[in-house]
Amino acid sequence: MRFLHTADWHVGKNLNGFDLLADQQNVFEQIEGIAQDKQVDGVVIAGDLYDRSIPSEAAVHQLNQELVQLNLVDHLPILAISGNHDSATRLGTGADWFVNESFYLNTTLTDAFRPVTVGDTEFFLLPYFGIQAVRNYFGDDKIHNVNDAMERIVGEMQKNFTPALHHVLVAHFFAAGSERTADSETTIEVGGLSAVATTTLAPFDYVALGHLHNRNALRADRIRYSGSPMKFSVSEAGQEKGVWIIDTVPFNAEWVPLRPAHDIHKIKGTFADLVANSPQQPRDDFYDVELTDHERIPDVLNKLRERYPKIVSLHRTHEARQIDFDHPQTRRQQSPTELLADFYQQTMGIDMTDQQAKWAANALTAIKGEEE
Repeated sequence: MRFLHTADWHVGKNLNGFDLLADQQNVFEQIEGIAQDKQVDGVVIAGDLYDRSIPSEAAVHQLNQELVQLNLVDHLPILAISGNHDSATRLGTGADWFVNESFYLNTTLTDAFRPVTVGDTEFFLLPYFGIQAVRNYFGDDKIHNVNDAMERIVGEMQKNFTPALHHVLVAHFFAAGSERTADSETTIEVGGLSAVATTTLAPFDYVALGHLHNRNALRADRIRYSGSPMKFSVSEAGQEKGVWIIDTVPFNAEWVPLRPAHDIHKIKGTFADLVANSPQQPRDDFYDVELTDHERIPDVLNKLRERYPKIVSLHRTHEARQIDFDHPQTRRQQSPTELLADFYQQTMGIDMTDQQAKWAANALTAIKGEEE
């Protein structure tokens, strides 16, 4: 069997106020094209189809159209689960009759133990779960953490393995050994612990994970994150996005990149240089701007957006720094002007200019005169 592994679509997400629905539609069309070009037998979506538990009407409409396109128009089986961003109840509405069209959407722990067979493979669809749900299912209050829970879950799934078939787990959690590399990846905590031991997942021929947005967050041959299909934060600017194409016999995992409709770029320089130079990348891409100027620039964001309309973050190289104050004898002997100069150097990282020193001296003289 050959299937496409993707996850973390987060339909309806915005990037610092910029709507991403059009970009997400563009990426979906690329995923659909890859599925057709590679002639896959199914599409796995490992959670977080939506970005929030109560998505907007526009997000619901778009995701519905995308799933209809894959399943009813392209006639591709879909194997999907709910993630921690999804509302399991809302997402699961209609799941009972979806299966009649080979759309397998699982949002409950109870259904995770009944495999879905497609081709030569049994898929176990494990949605995002809470530790109490696992205790309730097994009637065991001795399940204290995520590893206890997963050992019981995997053990129960193994009872339903058909020996002649391959076995794939689709899940949404943080696996031990993974690295969180993007601030858009919401930390998942189950039972007070944040990681599932990869050894627990050994019975499966492949584990298709969602949750972490970087496919390189975990380097394991048969346990993989697909990552998100597009960049959702500045911290993901350097990541390549894509999908996995998985073959069961012989086992093979092929990475297929996706092209961003609008990329995220990090640029750095003085205000004068940034407004004088034309953007090296497309003007309507997203930009993270680092200003190297020391002085304050009034209305700087709006001025920069005349050249770079989609600035998602603006920060300075020489921002004021927090310092630790102490009161050694030498400091007590310094004059107010010397103390001010020392404070300025520590917080700003540069010395005051002669003009700034003059202004400070005049101000201190005026204050002293008022006190007298």
